Amino acid sequence: MRAAIILAAGQGTRMQSAMPKVMHRIAGRPMINHLIAACEAVFERIIIVAGPGMPELQQAVQPHASVVQAERLGTGHAARMAAPLLEGFTGDVAVLYGDNPLISAATLERLVAARGSADLAMLAMRPSDPARYGRVVQSASGDVERIVEWADATEAERAIALCNAGVVCAAWPDLSRWLAGLRNDNRQGEFYLTDVLGAAHAEGRRNRAVEAPEAELRGINSRVELAAAEAEIQARLRLRAMLGGATLTLPETVCLAWDTRLGRDVVVEPHVVFAPGVTVEEGVQIRAFSHLEQCVIRKGAIIGPYARLRPGTDVGEAAHVGNFVELKAATMGAGAKANHLSYLGDVSIGAGSNIGAGTITCNYDGVNKHRTEIGAGAFIGSDTALVAPVRVGDRALVAAGSVVTQDVPDDALAIARGRQVNKPGRGFRGK
Repeated sequence: MRAAIILAAGQGTRMQSAMPKVMHRIAGRPMINHLIAACEAVFERIIIVAGPGMPELQQAVQPHASVVQAERLGTGHAARMAAPLLEGFTGDVAVLYGDNPLISAATLERLVAARGSADLAMLAMRPSDPARYGRVVQSASGDVERIVEWADATEAERAIALCNAGVVCAAWPDLSRWLAGLRNDNRQGEFYLTDVLGAAHAEGRRNRAVEAPEAELRGINSRVELAAAEAEIQARLRLRAMLGGATLTLPETVCLAWDTRLGRDVVVEPHVVFAPGVTVEEGVQIRAFSHLEQCVIRKGAIIGPYARLRPGTDVGEAAHVGNFVELKAATMGAGAKANHLSYLGDVSIGAGSNIGAGTITCNYDGVNKHRTEIGAGAFIGSDTALVAPVRVGDRALVAAGSVVTQDVPDDALAIARGRQVNKPGRGFRGK
């Protein structure tokens, strides 16, 4: 049995935000949930240490347990907060940071494996700019003796290239004892989690450093670092999509969500945005400048350019959604087409139907949303307003410019517009 403690109590003052730092989103979900997903592949138990007044964080990490660090007295103190939930636990425990969202499950597996041949394992990196990272002080044999925080380091120690990434792993009976013995006699007056390495070394225990890429281990403390993390994860997601058989014609312009699913032979043109919850089946073409969220696109459909697909939309096989068409809670049958300048909300569109330019489903009456049903093989003329709730039958034809307020039977022609009247001699005369 293995457990993870994720420290997430920090306020993140450099983010200049009212929300907890770890709730800021990367690829469409809070950064802490990225880390939790990696941990779920490695650890059987996960405990999150939140700060006071963070109910949204505690909600976001469910069903995993959370505890509150009422006083922020340092990372070592925060890790201690999980002790009551680990009473009697004898397995390995890793302590991680919620603002390190890009750590992979593979790296965590290497960390746990290293713990098998040492009393304590930690993650370390060699960043291009060591900046103010803590330095890893090693013995001649390569064992880690201690971590020196930048504020407490000598010039010689600051010259060390190997930097602490903050993550440690040890058997809980040992780790809990080392945590209980931490002291705060340092410049910050805090209990440092990193001091457990010194405590282990003082007992003659072996500490081992596991190196991983900076791209995985760097923390996020500002909006600038958040943007860098977004760029990193977008690069990963694009690579995964292309290796899976999708074509991204200009990949650096495509924004993917953490859960975007693209089938084989999907083609995504430039400047397409995928919000969470999008599944695209095989052979779909998504043209430039389209925006998709919480929707399903079936095989062979064509979307865009400049299309917007909102939550609850299901586009059928070989259907077409054209430029400046917005769909919300809409179901389009196979082969249906809406090629130009339409809003289709709360609507079911039958297979093979054609929706003319400028069509609007008037689905909101100021209090409630109502649905429109359009049958199979129907033809909706341009500039039609369908006032829901209303049904247009199979193979029905609605004349252009109609305002439809009553059901249209199957195979019927509906004309719902005022009669044209011409007034001779009453044309525009200028000023």
